[in-house]
Amino acid sequence: MKKVIYTILLALFLAPGFVQAQEAAGAVGPTSSFPVVYKYDEKVTWYFDLSGTTFTETEDLYMWIWSPSEPDAGNFENSSDFAKLKYEGNKIWSFTLTPTVYFSKTPEEIAASAGFWFRIKNKNGSKQSDVASIAYTDFSSFYTANELIRSYPLKPTIDKPVSILFNSNLKDGFAGVPSVHFHSGLNNWAVSQEYQAWLPEVSEKTKLKDLGNGFYRMDLIPQEYYHTEPGFVMENITFLMVAKDWSTNSGDQIIYAGEFVPPPPPVFRFFPSQISQKDFLGMSRKNNEVGVNKLTYTITAGSKIISGEFSGGTAEIKGFVNLVSELNGVPNLTEIHVLVKDNKDKTISDTSIPLKTLDK
Repeated sequence: MKKVIYTILLALFLAPGFVQAQEAAGAVGPTSSFPVVYKYDEKVTWYFDLSGTTFTETEDLYMWIWSPSEPDAGNFENSSDFAKLKYEGNKIWSFTLTPTVYFSKTPEEIAASAGFWFRIKNKNGSKQSDVASIAYTDFSSFYTANELIRSYPLKPTIDKPVSILFNSNLKDGFAGVPSVHFHSGLNNWAVSQEYQAWLPEVSEKTKLKDLGNGFYRMDLIPQEYYHTEPGFVMENITFLMVAKDWSTNSGDQIIYAGEFVPPPPPVFRFFPSQISQKDFLGMSRKNNEVGVNKLTYTITAGSKIISGEFSGGTAEIKGFVNLVSELNGVPNLTEIHVLVKDNKDKTISDTSIPLKTLDK
């Protein structure tokens, strides 16, 4: 706990000039990794949801990480190419690394550290995210758990990664086999990806990662691995772990899927419900799509045109237009026309709003 506190303090106070001088881009959203579980000396890709930040899709972004070590030390104002993130689309960026190599640390040293603490920044450091961390899932208990199969997460969903662990020591015949493969399907084999040893590309796709000492792991994202149609509802993953030559297998296995909960639809509104030209006009849009972090508006009031924008995140974008000052001196208005678009040029609202007549 002390290490974590110390790490955060370093980020906030060690370089106060940086923190005060930079533009705050906002908080890093949900993070994930592929594989879901991994050893510190394995290659892994981290994913960062930056839809709630002010970073734009065209910006080059970089990793500035200081725990377990600081690989790009001294280059805050000119990040190195090796620290550059890859843009994946929909305001998701990724960073691929082998932790022991990237941090020049042993697995034991990384495990004893405060964890992975970082900021996301632009090249020259003029814009940076809040302090964030990547959670690491320790799966070492599987080696002594006497379990044949374990999945991370326990109940996967169709659009998210899953790692499936296999202890071949608990089944006869796997000792010394050259490889183990994933013969599987969704919803009791309604959609399948069979292991076909005679097809090299299929053999490679279905091959489990050998973790050593009879332990194996399969990593996949169901909708990508099985090429499911849009809208397909995954109920379970049914499978066998099979030896390369089919001389032995794990027996029938099943992992039940978690409930896929679609995000709530966006909701846009003007408020208050009635306004005059001497009021503030509020706009709010909740449950925004990934990548939508800005609303632009154009208000036509007689011969006067007012334009501007509001920024926010996935949860809500909200702001007010001061009609009191903007429409001062504009006579005889009975309505205004308001056009609202998001930062992807999608029209959110195109409507006329009546104005209350004020008593003179």
